[in-house]
Amino acid sequence: MIYTVVKILVSAIIIGLVTEFARRFPTYGGVLAALPLVSLLSILWLSIQGEEAETLTKFIVGVLMGLPATIVLLIIVYLGMKNSMHLLWSVLLGILGWMLFLTIQDIFIKFLKSIY
Repeated sequence: MIYTVVKILVSAIIIGLVTEFARRFPTYGGVLAALPLVSLLSILWLSIQGEEAETLTKFIVGVLMGLPATIVLLIIVYLGMKNSMHLLWSVLLGILGWMLFLTIQDIFIKFLKSIY
């Protein structure tokens, strides 16, 4: 239980520092936030917990599979905000775009596997 609390606190501190940096320097904060902090923290915590390399590799593949959909989400949120859409609606549309992209991507990958 203590380990879980430590993971949460360390992760929250890192996210808090990134958002404070982004508040002062928005562009550089965006670049810093674009680092896959959640992915790297997850890999670190999984490794510390003693997960096998195979599990870490599968996790990384999952992250890579989600990357294009995340880019779609961010583009939708950006375009929504750029066109004066409320943040909440921009994020909701971004999440819908993310889900749609993941669904299409899954169908496409299954199709490719069926023909090869």
